[in-house]
Amino acid sequence: MAEVQTTTHSGEIAQRFIELVMMQAQQAALFLGRIPNPETGKGEVNLEYARMFIDQLEMLQDKTRGNLSAEESQVLGGVLSDLRLAFVQASNAPASTPATSAQPPAPAAPQAPSAEPAAQPAAEPEGRKKFSKSYGS
Repeated sequence: MAEVQTTTHSGEIAQRFIELVMMQAQQAALFLGRIPNPETGKGEVNLEYARMFIDQLEMLQDKTRGNLSAEESQVLGGVLSDLRLAFVQASNAPASTPATSAQPPAPAAPQAPSAEPAAQPAAEPEGRKKFSKSYGS
C-alpha cells in the first residue's frame, strides 16, 4: 500500500513541476509578444523580462538535471527550445513593437539632434541583476 501512495505522490509532484514550467513559459511568451497583454489586448515585447524567465527555466533545468522523469525533461527541454527560438525571432524583429508594457513607446525619431546622450530609465532598482546572456546574434 505504501507503493501506491508513493506513486500517486510522485505523479502529483510531476504534475506540479510541469505546471511550474508552463507558468514560467507563459510569462516568457507574454514578454516575447506571443501572448496578448490582458490589459491592452496587444502583443508587447520586453526582451529583458523574457530573458529573465528563460534564464530561470535554464537554471531549473541545470539544478534538476538527473532528477527528472523522462516526461518532465522532455517538457522542460521543449519549452526552452521554443522560447529560445522565439527570443531570437523577437530580437531580430523590427523595433516597431513597444519595448515594455510599463512605459509608453518612445518616439520613432527625435525632432532635433541633441548634444546629450539618451537618458537611461532611472526607475531601475539597485538590487536588480542585469542579465547578459545571449541566445543568438
